[in-house]
Amino acid sequence: MNKVQLAEKIAEKENFTKKAALELVDIVLDQITEALVSGEPVKLSGFGNFSVKEKPARLAKNPITKATVKVPASKKVSFKPSELFKEKF
Repeated sequence: MNKVQLAEKIAEKENFTKKAALELVDIVLDQITEALVSGEPVKLSGFGNFSVKEKPARLAKNPITKATVKVPASKKVSFKPSELFKEKF
């Protein structure tokens, strides 16, 4: 399912226009993104938690050339599903 399909499902279920539902999805995703960029975790009860994790710099080896490569530090978004979410599978 992509963003447009999600908006269509919301529009059908809640009797919104597709345009209004797409705007709603965009607003929700923008707010989640803004919170994560500012370092704030996002906790959605019954769904899961999003957080930003720091990955330290490290050395890696190219498997073909066997050369050592420096991998810079980075940030990764992590998602941990809630127990209710896990039970549905």
